[in-house]
Amino acid sequence: MRDCVAPPLRLAVVVKGYPRLSETFVAQELLALQERGVELSIWSLRHPTDTRRHALHERITAPVHYLPEYLHQEPLRVLRALRRLPRAGLWTAARLWWRDLRRDPTANRGRRFGQALVLAAELPADTPFLYVHFLHTPASVARYAAAIRDVGWGFSAHAKDIWTTPDWEKREKLAEARFGVTCTASGAAHLRALAAEAERIELVYHGLDLGRFPAPPDRAAGPGAERDGSSPERAVEILSVGRLVEKKGYDRLLDALARLPDGLHWRLVHIGGGPLGEGLRAQAGRLGLAGRIDWRGAQDQATVIEALRRADLFTLTSVIAGDGDRDGLPNVLMEAASQRLAILSTAVAAIPEFITDGEQGILAEPTAESIAAGLSRLLPDPALRLRLGEAAYARLRAEFGMTAGIDRLLHRLARALREDARP
Repeated sequence: MRDCVAPPLRLAVVVKGYPRLSETFVAQELLALQERGVELSIWSLRHPTDTRRHALHERITAPVHYLPEYLHQEPLRVLRALRRLPRAGLWTAARLWWRDLRRDPTANRGRRFGQALVLAAELPADTPFLYVHFLHTPASVARYAAAIRDVGWGFSAHAKDIWTTPDWEKREKLAEARFGVTCTASGAAHLRALAAEAERIELVYHGLDLGRFPAPPDRAAGPGAERDGSSPERAVEILSVGRLVEKKGYDRLLDALARLPDGLHWRLVHIGGGPLGEGLRAQAGRLGLAGRIDWRGAQDQATVIEALRRADLFTLTSVIAGDGDRDGLPNVLMEAASQRLAILSTAVAAIPEFITDGEQGILAEPTAESIAAGLSRLLPDPALRLRLGEAAYARLRAEFGMTAGIDRLLHRLARALREDARP
């Protein structure tokens, strides 16, 4: 008698752009699902803009499909999709879209519907479920496509998509999605307050796959143990990794660095691209800091890890942007902790869920004065940096590994697929 083997989970995963250097948490999750036997196909709203790829992306073997980034670029593809779609599902989705368009009359809303038409038409006929990263634009495309195909969908929400999407739109998506996961307690609380069924929302930290990272260096015996900023030869190397956008607070960091005493020696290495780069470099020049900052641009993860191992202090001075955008729990903080690197960050969004001030790092208020005070404590004190780095590494290993989160996500996905399979 043959053993009964459960068929593998099959998912279409909708993302805003793939691959992206700044979204290692998405790639990490996709690879983990693939290694658990989930059959994936990736549907991206945008083509990649980064010139580099992480080694992580090379290990993901799922096929990648690109939807029309702008409808005027592929009008025949959209028309072919429209002709192939079932009328009943198309009208259902069109009513959803029209209701949304009346409240958000933008070209972007029209583009979402066109992408949904193509997604619904080109998905394999036996696709049972859509899983989408980000609750704003990608979830709109997935929602309309799921209505056309009469299949379920679920989402993973993160940061900007939670805090900048209108409440009316979040409420309606939360009511229709089979489930939602999000990576911070603050985000989960906000979404549960808007959901008719709060139990549909689950907190699932991304965590970190420590198998992708080398064992941390011995910082007690390394050269960093002597770096106290007392001379140019003992200058402290500060590292920051993040996009040059408002919510990362780099303008505050530069102002804070300018407040440090002249006799305290340091240098800043920054990794990451972004639209504010030119303005921040000009600000550094005005503050007389240009010669002490190395702007390295976007880099792959191997280069980031090398920089983490060499640095003496990691800093990420997140703020809440003017439009409400903010970080969730930035993965790069956990990456810094994986190398026993002392961390200075800000008490913003979900960062305190990983770092307790004075225990796993220093949390400043998002002001130049407070950030400068934190730096003034850490730069001349290698012993404090060592203690904080050890504590952050211990917490990472004990509470923020990746496996538990993937287990919970798989449970949610399997349950949703079972429910959709019922007559």
